[in-house]
Amino acid sequence: MEEGYILQSKKKKMLTLAIATAFMATSIPAWAAQMPEQTGKAAKEESSAVPVAAAEDDHALEDTVVTATRREKRDIDVPAATMVITGEAIKESGAADAADALAKVNGFTYKSFGPSGASMGTMNNELNVRGFKSGTLVLMNGSPISWRGKYNLDQIPADQIERIEVVKGSGSVLYGSEAMSGIVNIITKKGASNAAHVGFGNFGQRQYGVSAGDDRFGVYYNYDKWGHLNGLAETDVISTKFKGSTRTDLRDVEKMSAGLTYHINPQLDFLFGYYKTEATYLRFVDRVDRTSSGVRLGDPFHARTYTTEQYVSQLNYHDHAWKGSLYFNTGTVEAKGPTEISRTGAKTPGDWYNTRERNTTYGVDLQRTWKIDPKATAVLGFSLEHELYEALPARSTANPTSYMRNNWGVFGQWEQKFTERDTGIFGMRETWTTAAMRDENYHNFSASGQWLHKLDHENSLYLSVSQSFIMPKFAQMYGASSRLVPAPDLKPQTGVTYEIGWKAKHAGHTWKAALFHMDVKDNITATWKPREDRYQYTNEDFRNTGLELSCETQGKHGFSWNWGVTWQNPETKGSKGTDWERTFGKLQLTGGVLYKKGKWSSSLTGSYLAGRVQSPSSEPAYACKPYFLTSWSTAYHPDERSEIRLTVENVLDRADVTSHTGANYRVAPTNFMLSCNYTF
Repeated sequence: MEEGYILQSKKKKMLTLAIATAFMATSIPAWAAQMPEQTGKAAKEESSAVPVAAAEDDHALEDTVVTATRREKRDIDVPAATMVITGEAIKESGAADAADALAKVNGFTYKSFGPSGASMGTMNNELNVRGFKSGTLVLMNGSPISWRGKYNLDQIPADQIERIEVVKGSGSVLYGSEAMSGIVNIITKKGASNAAHVGFGNFGQRQYGVSAGDDRFGVYYNYDKWGHLNGLAETDVISTKFKGSTRTDLRDVEKMSAGLTYHINPQLDFLFGYYKTEATYLRFVDRVDRTSSGVRLGDPFHARTYTTEQYVSQLNYHDHAWKGSLYFNTGTVEAKGPTEISRTGAKTPGDWYNTRERNTTYGVDLQRTWKIDPKATAVLGFSLEHELYEALPARSTANPTSYMRNNWGVFGQWEQKFTERDTGIFGMRETWTTAAMRDENYHNFSASGQWLHKLDHENSLYLSVSQSFIMPKFAQMYGASSRLVPAPDLKPQTGVTYEIGWKAKHAGHTWKAALFHMDVKDNITATWKPREDRYQYTNEDFRNTGLELSCETQGKHGFSWNWGVTWQNPETKGSKGTDWERTFGKLQLTGGVLYKKGKWSSSLTGSYLAGRVQSPSSEPAYACKPYFLTSWSTAYHPDERSEIRLTVENVLDRADVTSHTGANYRVAPTNFMLSCNYTF
């Protein structure tokens, strides 16, 4: 196992060479004239080693990024591919939840098993960044909320989001495991308005919500329902006693969220949230090619009701030098329902399926910032998380059991301003686990180097080289169901991301470009074992080279728009015994336009992914159709307290499949939601 988590000497040499090259390339004087002398707080700092506030520039909230460097900085001064989605932008898009808000982000490949981000228990919605599966760390207010690498973004209501910060590329040095290809930090509102909303739509959609509070205290409750959707998926079935296909229908997707926030004082905030989702999936036989068990057209195959409940608690502190958080997350996932036809194709009337699991994490994250002198800043931090996975007693769980471990981390970051134009940021992290079963403990050392070169105040170039890692999850190692073969000897996956980028702001335009390359060793992937009729997680390799371009424009006469282009070539190798094969898609086009005038506003957004492939777990990848996700939202404000909004999803009424693993769950046909919001 040493090979999986000890830093390889070859990668050390590559990292050292890349950082040294960055030093030499950007240290050469390229400009005879120096930038104008800075004003403001940063220029007035004394040369003593004293703590400083995170913010060093006076700039608008939408221009600020905290997640990328754990310090508040202007977006254009951050040497990483970043994006900020404001709460106002989320509202104008008509997004119902965090999943909707992120579905059309440039460089993100989105997947869900039903409308509005619906999930099937542990098979939930995914945000795959830069063609890499399960490498996105999801945070809420800087603290992790994922459970064994999964998350339910559809449970977080859009009206509780202040903004979302997106950082593409490796973030493991600052945030630890899972942040291999990107970080999504959902920052929630600290208070609440006194408001109520109600909505209805086709397919039995219903929506209700209420909130109350002020700038310091807030409570909220939201309820959403999707009544029915037939023909969600078609699935081929090849078994000993039956060959044909089944159709999946969806019934009663219900989502409920409730919570409270308390802004105790300017430095201390408390948050509690409760989220519950329940959905029923019905499968029927819709084609019979061969049967020896009497299976007939229209027979029920099985029915499953999936229920997910999650509790999130946070206590967050920040001042001019310290930042810390205590968090506690726990949740259960249950699947239950009758199985009428078994995996062999035999009829099994009266058979009942039921599994339950609980995932709990709680921990602390603490950091301190020092201003060493006007040109140097240091950040040191510590994190500890206790992780618990429990397979709970249920009819289909043969051996209920539990696993636990402690995840420790120590990290540091040094920012050095070499000239008025050139700044280097260097970081390192040591992560290790303790108290794991069978002494299956791991450790990892990761390092990063970033260089920022300012062409002028609103124009910059950057270079970044970062290592990353992901620890194996308990469910991957020991099996979360009877169909998963335990793999206790899984290795942690490790990787390096190289990136060169450019950012600029000019005349109402914000331009961004990034050229990146990812190399990942021992990527943890599920592989189908036909002889055992079960899955097992194994290690394989991954690589991707890509180019991202985007532009946001604040136009005239009420118009604003944005567009993005991503070209990439994600490939995997190893688990199927084949050479490198592509995964996900090659070309993505995203865009949106917003028009506001008087009491009216209207937005249209879309995401097009082409060059796609499906990658079944036991068969070679094969080409599939592009998807084109579209949304249109129009609002009318009769007065300053009222809003009437019509949101239409899948405007072009396409039957697109968003998954990339061989499953063919389709997006919902054209659907609408008409809602009314009133603020008291």
